[in-house]
Amino acid sequence: MDTVRVGIIGIGNMGSGHFKSIMGGKVPGMTLTAVADIRPERLEWAAEQAPDVARFDDAIKMLDSGLIDAAIVATPHYFHPVYVTEALKRDIHVMSEKPAGVFTKAVREVNELASRSKATYAIMFNQRTNCVYRKMKEIVDSGAMGQIRRTNWIITDWYRSQSYYDSGAWRATWSGEGGGVLMNQCPHNLDLWQWICGMPTKVRAFCHEGAWHDIEVEDDVTAYVEYANGATGVFVTTTGDCPGTNRFEVTLDGGKLVVENNKLYMYKLDQFEQDFSATYKGGFGHPNCEKIEVETDGFNPQHPEVLRAFAAHILNGEPLVAPGVEGIRGLTLANAMYLSSWTGETIELPLDEDRFIEELNKRRATSRRKEDVSVTLDTEGTYGTK
Repeated sequence: MDTVRVGIIGIGNMGSGHFKSIMGGKVPGMTLTAVADIRPERLEWAAEQAPDVARFDDAIKMLDSGLIDAAIVATPHYFHPVYVTEALKRDIHVMSEKPAGVFTKAVREVNELASRSKATYAIMFNQRTNCVYRKMKEIVDSGAMGQIRRTNWIITDWYRSQSYYDSGAWRATWSGEGGGVLMNQCPHNLDLWQWICGMPTKVRAFCHEGAWHDIEVEDDVTAYVEYANGATGVFVTTTGDCPGTNRFEVTLDGGKLVVENNKLYMYKLDQFEQDFSATYKGGFGHPNCEKIEVETDGFNPQHPEVLRAFAAHILNGEPLVAPGVEGIRGLTLANAMYLSSWTGETIELPLDEDRFIEELNKRRATSRRKEDVSVTLDTEGTYGTK
């Protein structure tokens, strides 16, 4: 095999973006041979763009067609583990859009299947390709600045208008999307948070549902976490702030790292705080601190690079950007935040998955899909966001 024949399940906003990248030659080693979607107008769009690409109104038919070696799952969230499972059962390589699913129990079952399958399972965590986050992780992992003491991420530049939420019957519903800003906009941030800082042991959160929009799910969240080493963290997000902020801070023994405005800054102390505190005799003093803009490789290729690495892994065994089994970690944080907010409790990890599903199902039972969707987003979609 010198090229991976790929089919896309769902060619809406994100699926159409992958469609254009592959057809535009941005993904070496990958050829688009089929697409599947339940909406006729999307299949018509695909036919206009690429008449030679096979079209299916049922994803299972595409998986059984013999036309593909790999699948990209770009459906609403509840269907991510469903179609990943169907692909893995057939030993078809599969790339899932984020999040890995809506609840961790389903994703854990997928991970168990993936461990037995001959096929590759990957997830579209494209922000892991961003040079500033890769460099931040490299510095933290090196231990050169000591242990993490505090993490803070204010990620409030996910502004969405009401028309965005009115653009699909499934959007912003417990039964269709399974959540709001945590499930749709923030899976990348939650993944990066744990990828760089590790998983916490405790979560306390406040998720405000319909705070700024006419929706039934959360659009404003403040969460507090604790780590095994005694460090603490705060995560704040919303789709209601304009202008918003995107600032990620990691404070360590030897200073802090800050990502803001697509740049990474290091505030480097001339000695670790605990060493200064133990030896300094002057009362109000503090260690000297130097602010440095950290040089990176400038490489930030996003979605096409995740797909290129996926194809290269299948063809040549090169590393994936993000193995699919790692998708459960950020989802665990989201599930824990919901459960904490719903119950008013501090949630200790590992998560009680059955209790989470029980609480989620209460909300799904009263969830209301929009019957009259008056706004339609561009069929070709916006590739950067969902």
